[in-house]
Formats: sequence, C-alpha cells, structure tokens
Amino acid sequence: MKQTDFAVHLSRYLGIYLPGQSGSSINTIRSYRDTFSLLLRYCNDEQHLPPQKLTLQHLDHNLIEQFLLWLENARDCCAATRNNRLAAIHAFYRYLQFEEPQLISRCQEVLAVPYKKTQKKVMSYLTLDGIKAILSQPDTFTASGRRDLTMLSLLYDTGARVQELVDLKMEDIRLSSPTVIRLTGKGNKSRLVPIMAPTEKLLRQYLNEHDKNHTAHGGYPLFCNREGKKLTRAGVTYILDKYLSQAQISGEGSLPDAISPHCIRHSKAMHLLQSGVNLVYIRDLLGHADISTTEVYARADEHFKRKALEQAYPSPTPVSDTTSWQKDDDLLDWLKNLGK
Repeated sequence: MKQTDFAVHLSRYLGIYLPGQSGSSINTIRSYRDTFSLLLRYCNDEQHLPPQKLTLQHLDHNLIEQFLLWLENARDCCAATRNNRLAAIHAFYRYLQFEEPQLISRCQEVLAVPYKKTQKKVMSYLTLDGIKAILSQPDTFTASGRRDLTMLSLLYDTGARVQELVDLKMEDIRLSSPTVIRLTGKGNKSRLVPIMAPTEKLLRQYLNEHDKNHTAHGGYPLFCNREGKKLTRAGVTYILDKYLSQAQISGEGSLPDAISPHCIRHSKAMHLLQSGVNLVYIRDLLGHADISTTEVYARADEHFKRKALEQAYPSPTPVSDTTSWQKDDDLLDWLKNLGK
C-alpha cells in the first residue's frame, strides 16, 4: 500500500530530522511522538479518518483546533498540556514548510493557531533548613540509604534537572581536583558543574562501594535501582517523596505537603541568589541558554528585591518616631471615644 504524504513526512521528521539534524533529546522525541499518536487516535475515532488514509490535506487548522478541544474536553487535559501538544504540532509544521514550500500557506494557518493563556504558578522552593531536613532522613547503614543520600545531595549541589541526574554515568564523574560532574541537558548540551566538599566525600564513598561495577564500564549508570537498571525520573520522585514524608513526621524544618525533584533545583538557585551569587554564574550552573530564564529567581525572591531597593539609594521619605497626629492628645482622646 502506498504511503500518504503525511506518513512519509512524519516518519522522516521523528526518525531522521529530530534525532539527526535537530539533535533533539530522546525525551523530546518521545513527547512529540506521543502528541502525534494522540492526533492519529483522534482522527481515527472522532473524524473517522484511519491513519493509513490521513493526508496533509486533511490536517488543516480547523482539524487541529478541534483536536485541541478534544484534548481539553474528552481527555480533561489542562491548558499547559494542550499548549505542549500544540508546540509539538507547530514544530512539525515549521519543518514541513521547508520540505514542501507549496504548502507554506497551509502550514502558516496551522502555525497561527494560538496557545491558550495559562496562570503562572508560584515558584516553589525549600529553605536551607528544609533541604537539611530531607537529607538527614536516608539510613546510611543500608546500601540503598547511602545511594539515596548521595543522589539527593548531588541533585541539590549541582542544581541538575531530574533527567540529567538519572542520565549520569560513571564516566561523567571527574574526581581529580577540582571534582566536577558533566551534566547533559536539553538539546544534548553538556556542561561541567563543580561540587562542594561534603558531596564530593559522599560521592567518593559511593564510587568506592560500587567500584566492582564501574571500573571496566565507564558507561555504567551512576544510580541504579534494585534490579541494577538505571533509575527513572519516577523512581527519583518516589525516593524524594518518601524522605519528605519522613521529615514531615519528624517535624524537622519547614516543609510543604508535596515537592518535585525540580523543586530541589529551584531551591539551589534561590539559595545561591540569596547568598549574593551573580545571576550569570547561576545561569551557567543551571544550564540556561539565556539569562532571562534565570532572572525568574530574582523576580520570585521578595527578600532579594527588597534588598536591591534598599541598597539602590537612601529613601527621601523623612523618618520620625512619632507622627504629628500621635502627639495631639485631644485628637487621640476623640478617636478613642469615637467608637463608644
């Protein structure tokens, strides 16, 4: 059976362009693949267009808009999820307009489908005491506890994304002074991140304990589960939730009801900012492409904003211990008797 033009271009986009020319990460490719899987399911079930008959002629902006409504109404997706799906479709059509210039008008109609406005969430982060409370929970008398303490300490110390953490291999660790970790983030971009002495000590002990596993294989995962396989993002979240619950029960630190591994990354950035570290260095540590992304931490920290304003220049407002009306005894007596 002859392939449709949509099938040909989508296969090339997901199988060749994204991993090869674009250099997209496996997670990005999976996310885009899931979006088009949902689109195919919608076309088949709701529009009665089976995948083997679906063409680019069918996929106009009206169908895309109906698909987005279906995500919200039938699948109960939030606006943020809807926007993520639309971003994947937009990316495909930006690619398509160069592959099929005669379809540029149709592509631009799809690219004009707007994102839905979403309410920005307040950035959540832990205090330093909160981080200490969680890191004090793992049982270091067990192998899993030592792994968890090393992993969570490294997650905080490097400000790593959770995917960057689980992707770490033995070969990404350089123990010669100064000790640095090579993290590979979005777009397969790598950066070297130094770690502090306490975390370095934990890491050395952890590597010595697992020496038999990694000596001959630099590509061996740094953190594994009980089956010896690489930890997943869900696994890290489960471990963090477990120690958060323990810390809440023990009453140590000020802790929220729930946190994510990304909250640890936010916490590291905020603690650096509050300590006076320049935003440029924080940007490099976190692996942001643009410092405007890092500036969100400065906008989120009320203490930082107040301190910056206070240091800018002296306030011209006159300071007085007591205002004039507070010195007027007759007026004060009148105000006291006003509500009687």
